[in-house]
Amino acid sequence: MINVLPTGQIEFRFFRRNVSDVCIVGGFNGWRVGASPLVDEGDGWWRTVLNVPDGVHQFRYVADGQWFTDFAAHGVEHSKWGLNSLLIVGPVAIAA
Repeated sequence: MINVLPTGQIEFRFFRRNVSDVCIVGGFNGWRVGASPLVDEGDGWWRTVLNVPDGVHQFRYVADGQWFTDFAAHGVEHSKWGLNSLLIVGPVAIAA
């Protein structure tokens, strides 16, 4: 799940029990696995807070090498690798 904090930063929260490593990958970090790790908060919850530029971004979570879509995000979009979550930050221009 995602939350836009009052600071404008984005909070990413992910639930998965019995995993040892979780990160978030997306267009905002070059889809680099491990570039944006989440911190284990206990009881299966993982969390991180990132500065993400304005725009529409695709992302997914990676937990112990397995990719997950966040269906509680701002939407989902098909890609050739599966369903990506959508994150909308700031004002977004809509094409006429």
